[in-house]
Amino acid sequence: MTDWGKVAVLMGGSSAERDISLKSGIAVAAALTAQGVDVTVIDVAKDIVARLQSENYTRAFIALHGRGGEDGRIQALLEFLEIPYTGSGVAASALAMDKLLTKQLWLAEQLPTPDYCILQDTSDFAAVVEKLGLPLIVKPAEEGSSLGISRVESEQELKAAYKKAKQYASRIFAEQWIEGTEYTVAILEGEALPVIQLQTQRQFYDYQAKYISDDTQYICPCGLAIEQETACQKLALQAFSLLGCQGWGRVDFFIDNTGNIFLIEINTVPGMTDHSLVPMAAEQKGIHFADLVLAILATAQ
Repeated sequence: MTDWGKVAVLMGGSSAERDISLKSGIAVAAALTAQGVDVTVIDVAKDIVARLQSENYTRAFIALHGRGGEDGRIQALLEFLEIPYTGSGVAASALAMDKLLTKQLWLAEQLPTPDYCILQDTSDFAAVVEKLGLPLIVKPAEEGSSLGISRVESEQELKAAYKKAKQYASRIFAEQWIEGTEYTVAILEGEALPVIQLQTQRQFYDYQAKYISDDTQYICPCGLAIEQETACQKLALQAFSLLGCQGWGRVDFFIDNTGNIFLIEINTVPGMTDHSLVPMAAEQKGIHFADLVLAILATAQ
């Protein structure tokens, strides 16, 4: 048994994904404790600096989702306090949290991702529809768990979707809708785990489908030909490393009806709940949850 020292599991926080973060943190802490790791669970709040300075923590396991957890802020604090932490660093976390910047970086390196338009109060919504076609999807640039995202079927719906997204972020964009199937690739220590296919009865893989609905299907093995699955894993690793991400994470993408791959987003602190995809992919690889949690903890730097 490795002596991990005193480990802080950071969870909760004040983002819109707080409830999911609490579930992830509790699951992670339970797995670590069961393996003899000295764990302190911290619900991140305004006293987080004092909490982290109150004990001699040797590592931090970040189970914070969304703003404050995936955007580089907690990472910067931990670096200032010289506490090694799991997952990506400050810059990579900030970039990956920003779906718009992520997309622009991918496009700059000619990685495939759906076409888009930035939306503002003064946008010509008719021109957006003409460029991207219908349906399309509207997203806040800096929010996770599909919060604030809407599928749009008409120009009138586009305006309403824009207003909804504005409740979650100041920067909004519309994205081309890809007719096809959604997949995800979990990444652990530079290795792409088996691809998972996502199937939902809803319009898209939204918050309800991710965390509440019991009829969402996760298919692993994913059903792709070996060559295509390998291509997806290779692209996921390329997209992940381009942003400077490290340790662990997840890359989401679509494959359209003609077999083309489209990158969608990166999650640098994916969920670790009973509905979560990284544990599912790891299990398919033969890595049980307890071993997965320890492997992630080992990446802390």
